[in-house]
Amino acid sequence: MRHNTTIDRNLTYLVPERIVTSDGTGPEVDLHLDQGKLLVATLGIECVAEHESLLVSIWGSRDGSDWGLKPLVSFPPKYYCGLYSRLLNLASFPEIRYLKVVWKLRRNARRTRPMEFAFYVLAEESGSRVSSAVA
Repeated sequence: MRHNTTIDRNLTYLVPERIVTSDGTGPEVDLHLDQGKLLVATLGIECVAEHESLLVSIWGSRDGSDWGLKPLVSFPPKYYCGLYSRLLNLASFPEIRYLKVVWKLRRNARRTRPMEFAFYVLAEESGSRVSSAVA
């Protein structure tokens, strides 16, 4: 199922805020007008338990079926709440029309409590905050 989760012209949630307890994959997001642009991908972590990490990667596809062998961009493992950004240069991949986020949860100590993260991933055109602040 493909989603267009655009909030406004410059901001797209690749994964709307959610709580996860296991590895997973977000929805396929159609890039529409952002195809071939330089984007900033932001991972927002709202809640994390001690001794656990979240690994997030963004994958691209031209047809929504073939996602390739490696992600377009990955965030280093994250252990703390906060905002983390990475450049996603789609100009290098002009054929990419769809994006999806894949996440993996990792436990760094012996714990019996279920893992749990609250997070979101969004993408926006690079420079969009500057241009909207000037306008």
